[in-house]
Amino acid sequence: MLTEFLTQWGPNPGWHGPPWGPGWPIGLFFVLVVVALVATVIWLAVRGRPRQPSAVERAREILAERFARGELSPDEYRERLHELG
Repeated sequence: MLTEFLTQWGPNPGWHGPPWGPGWPIGLFFVLVVVALVATVIWLAVRGRPRQPSAVERAREILAERFARGELSPDEYRERLHELG
C-alpha cells in the first residue's frame, strides 16, 4: 500500500529537471504578490498617520496667532521669530 502511494505521488524518476521543480515560477509569483501586499499595507498605514508638528513649528504658529490677535507688534513678532531660527 505504501509503495503504491509513493509510486503514484512520489517524484518522477525519469525526469531530471531542476531541483526546485517545474512549478517554481508560480511559487515565485505568489511570494512577490504577498510581499507587494504587505508593502502596500505598511505604506497605507504610515501614509494615513497624521504628522505631529515639531516644537519650533508649534511655537511659530503660536507667535502668528498672537500677532494676528494684536498681542505682538510687528517688531516684536519679527524679533521673536528670528530667535526661533
